[in-house]
Amino acid sequence: MPTNKRSKYRGSRTCGGDTHKNRRGAGNRGGRGRAGINAHHFVKWYKEMGGPVFGKDGFCNQTRTDVTTIDIGTLDQIVPSLLAQGIAKKDGDAIVIDTADMGIEKVLGTGKITRKINISAQAFSEIAKAKIEKMGGKAQVV
Repeated sequence: MPTNKRSKYRGSRTCGGDTHKNRRGAGNRGGRGRAGINAHHFVKWYKEMGGPVFGKDGFCNQTRTDVTTIDIGTLDQIVPSLLAQGIAKKDGDAIVIDTADMGIEKVLGTGKITRKINISAQAFSEIAKAKIEKMGGKAQVV
C-alpha cells in the first residue's frame, strides 16, 4: 500500500484529477498572472492590493504645488523646544519666529495661542493673523 499520494498515483493517467480533460492549462487555474483579478484570485488580490483598485478615480493636477503649513496652536505648543533649538528668539516679552527656518510656508489658524508671538511667514490665514494680533503679536508676510 502506498505511503504518499505521489507514489499512489504513479502510473495512473490522471493522477487523481478525475477525467483526462481536467488540469490542462492556464484556463484551469483562471488565467495567467493577474488575469481575472476582478472576479477570481480574490485572496491574492486582496493581500497584494489591499482592496478594490479597479478603474480610474479622480484626476491628477499636473500644476499642483503642495504648501507646507502649521497651525498656530501647534506653533504655540512647540515654542519652548524652538527656543531650546535656537530657531525662535525672545525679544522682550515677545517671541520671534521665522517659519522659513523650519521649512514652513503658511501659518493656519487652528488652535489657541497663549503668548505674544511675532511670526514671519510667506502666508497667513485670516484667522491666524487675527489670533496673533489679538494677543499683541505681529504677523509679518515675507
